[in-house]
Order: sequence, then C-alpha cells, then structure tokens
Amino acid sequence: MSSTLPLILVVDDDPDLLRVCKVGLGALGNEVRATRSGLDGLSQAALLNPDVVILDLGLPDVDGLKVCGRLRTWSQVPVIVLSGDSSEDRKVDALEVGADDYMTKPFGMRELNARIQVALRHRSSDQQAPTPPAIEVGSLKLDLVHYEATLDGKPLGLTPKEFEFLSFLARHQGKVCTRRMILEAVWGPEYSSEVNYLKVYAYRIRRKLKDERGAILQSDPAIGYRLLAPGSFNPSAPPGKRPGGMKRR
Repeated sequence: MSSTLPLILVVDDDPDLLRVCKVGLGALGNEVRATRSGLDGLSQAALLNPDVVILDLGLPDVDGLKVCGRLRTWSQVPVIVLSGDSSEDRKVDALEVGADDYMTKPFGMRELNARIQVALRHRSSDQQAPTPPAIEVGSLKLDLVHYEATLDGKPLGLTPKEFEFLSFLARHQGKVCTRRMILEAVWGPEYSSEVNYLKVYAYRIRRKLKDERGAILQSDPAIGYRLLAPGSFNPSAPPGKRPGGMKRR
C-alpha cells in the first residue's frame, strides 16, 4: 500500500541536518528521503517524483543554484532553498533560477514544515501533468537530469550551454522560438541582445549533429530557431525548400 504522506526530498551535505530533517519532518507527518550531493539529488528527484525538494546551496559537487536550474528544465516541483548565506543577492539568484522559497540557517523545524505546507497547497492548486525528465525528438534523445544527448544512440558530447540551447528548442519542437526567448532562457535576461551567441552555438551544435545544412536545427535570421526531428526532412532539398522556409544561419 503506497504512502499518502507528502514525500520530501532533502538535498544537503550536512549529515546532522539530514538526520534532524528526517526525524523532525517525519514526526510532523512527512515521508523524508535524503541525499548529500547535487547530482544524486537530481537523479532522486527524477526517480521519486517528490512533492517538495529542500535544497542546500553549498553542495560539494554542483552549486545548488545550478541544481535548481537543471531541475526546472523538466520539473515544477516546489523547491525550498536552505542556505547559510542571508545576502539579498543570493536570495534573488535562487528565486530567479526557479526556487519557490528561501530559508537561512539556522531555522526552526516547525517553520520549515509550515513553508512545506504552503508549497504543497500551491502545487495542488496548480497541478499539471509532470514533464518527463527526458525528451525525444525522433532519434535525438535528451536526458534532462544528467545533461546527456544522443543521436541514434551515439553521444553528442554537448557542453552544458549547448545542451540547454538544444533542450529548450526540443521542448518546443517544430515551433519557432525567438532569439530573445532562447537567450533569456539559456543565458539570462541580461543577455537578451547577444544574438551572436546563438550563431556560434547553433554552428557548434550542427557540427555535432552532422547537420551542416541546418535541416534539423533550422533558423530564420529575422526571428529565431526551431528544431525538427531527424528524418522528418529531405536532406537533399535546397535550403529554400525546407519546411516553413527556414534557412541555415
């Protein structure tokens, strides 16, 4: 029989804090799972589909902000950040990458549980079908948890930014994404005018996809980019004959 208790995933490298959370949150009516690294936290979030994630920013392997940002590429699970840094900049950074709440250490267990309950209410009032932690566009597969991409089963060796660029287009496959949309989603609002970034990264990604003609990763210099499934086009067709008139750029 499955548990009806809220499932809380705590990601923190402090073993004492993990023990306190397991005992304290468990006594307050939650099921608690814990892990001490960012990468394992992402894996556990994908496997367990928790109701709330409690995330420390000072993790030993990956900065907590990056963990939160990666998690947000495929999940809308509420994230409550824990940090010993009470600076306004750090709080703003956490909220901008997708955290729902921010608590500074030390904290009270009852207050943490109260914030969990608020997060659960928000989640239940805006429940959506969970986004799978992987995207497939024809024979192109993107593992959003581990930042791994394969084409026909072969790894592409993308850099993190190349992966984020490609995965953003994959989430909107077949649709044109404007340059501003992509820049703000991948690099941040302050990079919304850096159009040259997209040209450089599109070139690199096409080389790794063996898509020099720009048939998979298509572009329109006046609008933006879109991604088509490999095999959904005629590779011998000239650029002007590609779907939608999109060109390589």
